[in-house]
Amino acid sequence: MKRLGLQGAGLFAAHNINGGGSEGGGGSESGVGTTWTLRMMGFRTLYRVTYGNGIFVAAGDRGAIFTSPDGVTWTRRTSPTDDWLSGVNWLSGVTYGNGTFVVVGDGGAIFTSPDGVTWTRRASPTRDWLYGATYGNGTFVVVGENGTTLTSPDGVTWTQRLLPARRLFGVTYGNGLFVAVGSDGAILTSPDGVTWTRRASPTSNLLYGVAYGNGTFVAVGGGGAILTSRDGVSWTEQTSGTDNPLNGVAYGNGTFVAVGGGGAILTSRDGVNWTEQTSGTSRGLIGVTYGNGLFVAVGGGGIILTSPDGVSWTQRASGTDNFLSSVTYGNGLFVAVGSDGAILTSPDGVSWTEQTSPAKAGLIGVTYGNGLFVAVGGGGIILTSRDGVNWTEQTLGTNNWLEGVTYGNGLFVAVGHHVGSYGHYGTILTSPDGTTWTQRTSGTSGWLEGATYGNGIFVAVGGTFVVVRDHYSDSGAILTSRDGVNWTKQTSPAKAGLNGVTYGNGLFVAVGSRGTILTSRDGVNWTEQTSGTGNRLNGVTYGNGLFVAVGRHGTILTSRDGVNWTEQTSPAKAGLNGVTYGNGLFVAVGRDVGSYGDYGIILTSP
Repeated sequence: MKRLGLQGAGLFAAHNINGGGSEGGGGSESGVGTTWTLRMMGFRTLYRVTYGNGIFVAAGDRGAIFTSPDGVTWTRRTSPTDDWLSGVNWLSGVTYGNGTFVVVGDGGAIFTSPDGVTWTRRASPTRDWLYGATYGNGTFVVVGENGTTLTSPDGVTWTQRLLPARRLFGVTYGNGLFVAVGSDGAILTSPDGVTWTRRASPTSNLLYGVAYGNGTFVAVGGGGAILTSRDGVSWTEQTSGTDNPLNGVAYGNGTFVAVGGGGAILTSRDGVNWTEQTSGTSRGLIGVTYGNGLFVAVGGGGIILTSPDGVSWTQRASGTDNFLSSVTYGNGLFVAVGSDGAILTSPDGVSWTEQTSPAKAGLIGVTYGNGLFVAVGGGGIILTSRDGVNWTEQTLGTNNWLEGVTYGNGLFVAVGHHVGSYGHYGTILTSPDGTTWTQRTSGTSGWLEGATYGNGIFVAVGGTFVVVRDHYSDSGAILTSRDGVNWTKQTSPAKAGLNGVTYGNGLFVAVGSRGTILTSRDGVNWTEQTSGTGNRLNGVTYGNGLFVAVGRHGTILTSRDGVNWTEQTSPAKAGLNGVTYGNGLFVAVGRDVGSYGDYGIILTSP
């Protein structure tokens, strides 16, 4: 099992850093369903982490900024880079000093914050990529591409200097001296951040990170390189015992900790004698810091590790690359399912655990009823679980694609489709216990995406292809049944496929492509409502007097009556696929897209 939180993969690949980098020091309604918090998502890489003013701050791919008071619970913060027009994709350096956090990145980006929560973009004198940042002697110093060095007394006004180095990846301050390191083994020192001197280096390897502690500077880099110096002027190469690139180094609690490719973690009391520790991960580690009695390391896959001593490490956030399709609540537990058979559980919607799944194909729908979780998916797969942790695959005897599942009136009903010689055909299966399933006649030549139960009736929705002016278009399909066995096709006013349906407050609500929303009191007579969006809507639920619909581009709509809908502010950029309500909480799941692919996302709202 894996504890889940934040996640990602990928590195400064365009700048040839081997698995690492450098280390420097809505609407009118309010309350439930309106304010959404990002609880778990994936980022391809977290590059840097620092500690100050009682808070850890980590920064990374696509402008990601996360904060944590304890290194365990992390919160994503709104970053000015969330605006795609910002032109900033990577934040690669972070430091704290003089009551201010400073984060830097590609395109010469500089952001500052007094608390790690609210960030302001500052005017930068350069467009060069900025890699590392530190604070010392009343001055912020930032280093980057083409030997660029910036200094600032306050993090707001910056002055550019050019140093004799191709790239500078890391910078630190100690013993009255700034030390910057970079490509070709470059080492430069400065007493004030203004006047710099290049020092002789015993290595030609890239140097990615540098730290100061216990009267010693320690620089780390490619090929497991470790250099030490008492004064920043004369440097000695040490034996690290690893060939992995070392990307970051920090000092705390009497110990140097260096991290790198392949999950490498090395510790040393003196910077000379190093011991390799077990990290528990093979993902590249890129940045490390120390604060509040804790080492925190970050890296590829958005991984976050913590350690009180540098020896024993706990993975705090590994996340999942799988996008998530559906979520339900039952027996005090949220259960989310997704691609590659992914199953995640959470007692509170905040902390998620990945469970062992017998499924290899994608799971698309999940429900809870009669003391049983039932998940369905591609290739006719059906899984059941009493506790959400231990899952059993049921024998179905069909390869039909199953898209949705519900429970009502003592019966599980799963819906989907299969593809025949002449197109899609709706599939309906029923089971009294989740184990024994019977295929029913659907009476539709289309596909079925979702089902619900309410007011003594099952309602299944989907779509059909129709010919319009010599080309195919999709149209909504609605089926109803009193017993789950005999189904009747109803007339749908929708000119688009339907993807989800729910029941609440005496009303069925179905949602679909092109922002379609339909409502019905009886499941038979349906009225199309104005949604206010043209985005595809994938899922809908009801709880605490509120309908919530989610969809493409992170769309979240809410309605008290199913008729009047309000679009809410969403932290998701890509697709939300499913939503549920339980334990006083709405939980929405889906996928987002980073620079290197898709990853799972979970949002919660009270």
